[in-house]
Amino acid sequence: MQNAEVAANAEHYYRIMVRGDRQSWNIRDHHMADTIDRLSRHLGAHSKGLIWEHNTHVGDARATDMAQDGLVNVGQLLRERHAADGVLLVGLASHRGEVLAAEAWGRPERILPVPPARPGSHEDFLHEALGVASVLEFGEDRSGPWLSTWLGHRAIGVVYHPGRELGNYVPTRIGERYDALIWFEHTAALRPVHHEGPPREPEFETEPTGF
Repeated sequence: MQNAEVAANAEHYYRIMVRGDRQSWNIRDHHMADTIDRLSRHLGAHSKGLIWEHNTHVGDARATDMAQDGLVNVGQLLRERHAADGVLLVGLASHRGEVLAAEAWGRPERILPVPPARPGSHEDFLHEALGVASVLEFGEDRSGPWLSTWLGHRAIGVVYHPGRELGNYVPTRIGERYDALIWFEHTAALRPVHHEGPPREPEFETEPTGF
C-alpha cells in the first residue's frame, strides 16, 4: 500500500512541480504526514515515533512567513492532527561551523563553512545569551519577548551558499515554531559512513506517459 501511495503521490508532485506551482511543497509535506499516520496506525495505538527532518519541515509553518504563501509542513499537520497525543517539535540551531551540503542540485556534496550568525537573528541572540551548547525546553507560557518576537532563523538545506547568508534566514516566532530547541555554538560536518557514487546508467524517462 505504501509503495502505491509513493508512486501515485510522486507523479502528482512532479506534474505540479514542472508547472512551477508552489503547492508542490504542500503535496510533499502532506505525503510525509500521511505516511507517518499510516505507520502509526500499523504499529498500534500506543506506538511512538521519532521523525528526523529539516527545520523547515519540522518547525510549525504557521510561525514563519510560509503561512503567508499558503504553505503547510509536517510539524503543523502533526500538531493539527495529534494535538492530544503529545506531539513535540524540536528544532536545531547553531552559531557557526561547517556543514555537508552541495552548491547546486545534482552537484557532489562538499564540506562548506557556516559563517557566524547574522546580527539580529535568533542564532545571534542565543550566541550572546548562552555561549555554550544547550537544550532549551519551552514551557506553557511563550509570551516572553524572545519566544514571541519575529526574528530571522537560519535554514541550511541540501543546497547551501555561505556567501548568500542574507537569503538563508526565515522570519520565525521561535516559541510557536518549536516546543524545544537544541543549540550548538559550533557544528562539524557529518561524514557519511558509506559514500554512494553517481549512477552508472541514466534514469529511465517517464514523460510523457508517466507510470
